[in-house]
Amino acid sequence: MFDFSVITSWIHSLLTSVMPEGVAVFIECVVIGVCIVLMYALLAIALIYMERKVCGFFQCRLGPNRVGKWGTVQVFCDVLKMLTKEIFRPKDADRFLYALAPFMVLLASFLTFACLPINKGMEVLDFNVGVFFLLAASSIGVVGILLAGWSSDNKFSLIGAMRSGAQIISYELSAGLSILTMVVLMGTMQFSSIVEGQADGWFIFKGHIPAIIAFIVYLIAANAECNRGPFDLPEAESELTAGYHTEYSGMGFGFFYLAEYLNLFIVSAVAATVFLGGWMPLHIPGLDGFNMVMDYIPGFIWFFVKAFFVVFLMMWMRWTFPRLRIDQILGLEWKYLVPISMANLVLMALVVAFGLHF
Repeated sequence: MFDFSVITSWIHSLLTSVMPEGVAVFIECVVIGVCIVLMYALLAIALIYMERKVCGFFQCRLGPNRVGKWGTVQVFCDVLKMLTKEIFRPKDADRFLYALAPFMVLLASFLTFACLPINKGMEVLDFNVGVFFLLAASSIGVVGILLAGWSSDNKFSLIGAMRSGAQIISYELSAGLSILTMVVLMGTMQFSSIVEGQADGWFIFKGHIPAIIAFIVYLIAANAECNRGPFDLPEAESELTAGYHTEYSGMGFGFFYLAEYLNLFIVSAVAATVFLGGWMPLHIPGLDGFNMVMDYIPGFIWFFVKAFFVVFLMMWMRWTFPRLRIDQILGLEWKYLVPISMANLVLMALVVAFGLHF
């Protein structure tokens, strides 16, 4: 498996040989930031197109097919239309908070996106409390959602924001407990170490029944965290128009729209990293020839294939189940998922203590 740290170390050495180290580090940070923004935009375009096609498939229709071959240019046209839309602000809205809210949501999305280990040596933020940092950074997004609902001076926006805040804060518990279950199995919070620990087998296979339970609970909780169906009550069109971003137009609405799809990719990528081996290839004990062929596939391809597989599972969930009521959403979390997650965490601790895992 190729280690990209060889390339990054060479670039750093080259820059420091011709300029002061502080300037070199600043240039590296700017380049990395630009790369993250570009990847962010490309992934959003791919996910929006994928969502429309998967939705069309489940509803027995074609999806976008007019603009470009198979409708591939449709998303770019939508982006251009959004960029030319007039940006307006409600008369009685709080100016500062109204403008700040979309950037708070984007900030949380960018910070969590930077934690993802795309390949060996391609981690932007990689330290020994990576899981803790990711859970903390992802919590910032709910602040932007609450600010958007409060500052818009619209009762529908406020109701949507309150629903979203209650839902996200609640489901963070079961999502966090599911990830901590796998941290107990590995014994570290560093994402690169978690991936390397799956070289001889992915955790969803090594962790027995507790790992499978944690994966299922995480999928449900992650779908709720992204405000996606059947947990899309904060944006219920039949009740709240568009929920907390009803009063946003142009790129203000675009930032919320962008963050929603990138959050979908982020939670899927975290599931791929923690449960499905991240950039580690599929190895089957005893099949040395098969394992050698799998090693030739670059790690970043493994990472994106696994992440988009989880994305498809979450889209499947969205377009299969009907929307839940708010009492059903919170009842599912507090009465079922949290107790199951806590019991599963104890079960995984027993599995690790008695060495029952592979």
